[in-house]
Amino acid sequence: MLDYDKEAERYDVSRGGEPRAAAAAEAVLSLVPPRARSLLDVACGTGIVTRRLAAGRDGMRVTGVDLAPAMARHAAARLPGAVVRADCRQLPFRGQQFDAVSSVWLLHLADSDEDVRAIVAECARVLRPGGVYVTTVDKAASHNVGSDIDAVLASRPPRAARDGAALVESYALARGLAPAGQARFAGRGQGRSPRRTVADLRRGWFVTLPPGEPLGERFAARLQALPDQDRPRPDPRFTLRAYRKPAG
Repeated sequence: MLDYDKEAERYDVSRGGEPRAAAAAEAVLSLVPPRARSLLDVACGTGIVTRRLAAGRDGMRVTGVDLAPAMARHAAARLPGAVVRADCRQLPFRGQQFDAVSSVWLLHLADSDEDVRAIVAECARVLRPGGVYVTTVDKAASHNVGSDIDAVLASRPPRAARDGAALVESYALARGLAPAGQARFAGRGQGRSPRRTVADLRRGWFVTLPPGEPLGERFAARLQALPDQDRPRPDPRFTLRAYRKPAG
C-alpha cells in the first residue's frame, strides 16, 4: 500500500493533474441535485477535485476531509478554512449535516469489507434526507482498457475488489439509501505506458506485487519487453454511482 503522506507531493502530477480533476468534478456535480447547498468531500486528498467541486456550483459550500496529514495540508492550501483532518470511518460531523457527500477514489483503498461498510454508513449518517451520496466504484476494473499492459498484468495475484458496484450498493441499501443514477468520466492523463507501469510497480502501486519481490520483478521484465515503452495506452474510465437518502 502506498504511503499517502509520501505521495502527497507527486500525487496530482502522477495522476492526470487538473484535466483529470476537472473530469471527476464535472461528473460528480452531474449527480448532485441543483438545490444542494452543502457538500462533504470524503478523502479529499490534495483537494484538487474538491476545489473544482466548490468552484463548479454557485452557492454550494464544500468541506473536505482527509486522514493523511500531508494530503490535508495540500487541500487546506486550496480551500482555506474548509478542510478537516479525520478518519472517514468516524466523521467529526453531526448527523444530517450535508446535502451531498462524495468519495472519489476511496473505497477501493479500504483494508476490509467492514471498513467499506463503516465509510458508507458514515456518509449516510451525515447526509440530510433527500441528499445524495456519490462514490466511485470498480476502481481497479476501470484501469483495464484492453491494452498490452493489461494483458501482462492479467495474471498477477488477485486482490478483492472492496468497491465492487454490487457490494457498495448493498451497503448503501442497508443504510436506507436508494440508487439514484450513475456517471462515467475519463481519467485524463492516466493512460499507462510500459515504463511508467514498471516505475509504479516498483514503488508499491500494485499491492499484490510488493516492491523488491521476485514475482514483481518478473512482471517488470515482461513489461519492459513491450514495444513503445513511453507511449501511453488509453485513459481509464471511472464509474460513479449515486445513492439518495429518502426525504422525510
